[in-house]
Amino acid sequence: MYADSALRPWFDALRSSVPELRLFDAHTHTGAHDPDGFTCSVYELTEALELADARGVQFSMHEPDGYPPANDRVMAEAAASGDRLVPFCRLDPGREPVAEAERCLAAGARGLKLHPRAEGFSLADPSVEPIFALAHERRLPVVIHAGRGIPALGRHVLGLAERYPHARPILAHAGICDLAWIWRRLDDHPNVFFDTAWWFPVDLLSLFALVPPGRILWASDAPYGTPVQSAVLALRCALEAGLSPAQIASVAGRQLERLLAGEEPLEVGPAPGAEAMASDLLLDRVHAALINAHGRIMGGEDGDAGIALARLACEVGEEAPQAPVCRSVLALLDRFERHAAATSDANAPGNLPGARFPSLHLLIVAAGVARTPNVALPPEPELVAAGERSP
Repeated sequence: MYADSALRPWFDALRSSVPELRLFDAHTHTGAHDPDGFTCSVYELTEALELADARGVQFSMHEPDGYPPANDRVMAEAAASGDRLVPFCRLDPGREPVAEAERCLAAGARGLKLHPRAEGFSLADPSVEPIFALAHERRLPVVIHAGRGIPALGRHVLGLAERYPHARPILAHAGICDLAWIWRRLDDHPNVFFDTAWWFPVDLLSLFALVPPGRILWASDAPYGTPVQSAVLALRCALEAGLSPAQIASVAGRQLERLLAGEEPLEVGPAPGAEAMASDLLLDRVHAALINAHGRIMGGEDGDAGIALARLACEVGEEAPQAPVCRSVLALLDRFERHAAATSDANAPGNLPGARFPSLHLLIVAAGVARTPNVALPPEPELVAAGERSP
């Protein structure tokens, strides 16, 4: 899927840093009818998870015509996956959600998925209350879209978590719609969790610095992210923030296993805090240029100017302490440009969004590497061969 094979050296370096990882992705999709144009077959998802030696929670992409057939498909795909996939049922609160949830739970679903933006509802709507009552009764995880494109929903989540303390709401996408404040309220809401399915390194660093690690679940959002790319980015941010190997093991999958089993969550210590998160001005310049390039590409422009600025920002000199990180960033940029050139036909206007950005994950990881300078990198000879700085 995408350019994950090109990220293998960085993934292997991560696994060497935390060798006991058992990766379990809390947020993946399959489907072919989402209006945004992205698609993902169970074969593509399985292949992507296998590259990371990971299992995954699976639910449907947006289905404008309703979810019962899609939920049946997800459960059948998971049943045939040999325990690689765990099915969740996706619900539209406007279409008999409790009856659909009970039907799917009886057929093997292990949790619920809600998407307020796609289905056009608020968590304050009366139709959401019985969904959480069921989740409380069954001790179910409930993945909730909490990314861009919706008003803040944190206040409503906290209210539901108080009324239904055995439900396990999981704010997807690092809870970015409310991350600015909600981390201060978590001591009073021990059943609220976050997943890491997001692409911006500073948001993920903030999540790991401010939220207790036992509340964070690794996730990719496949096919929007990929397991290899998301593991490299999120777990590098976790290491940079100061999480211990045991805490990272919880994030990577151990806590999710307990939630799926209806067990009490593990307590693995407090959030490390932001005080120790030093910033390197030279590497911040690299990071900023790459984020600028990413934004332009997502907006339909080319990112050439930002990438060129990032390359110039990497010219720190062979003896500079930032040189190893810059060499790694440049290796990723070389791979990004080679992969983009090899898939240039997919970038033609009018193609589906999922085909237009096939190399973007390499750029995202490059930005993440620039912002996590204290985390292990692939061996130096491989990086020089892959992308050497200009004289």
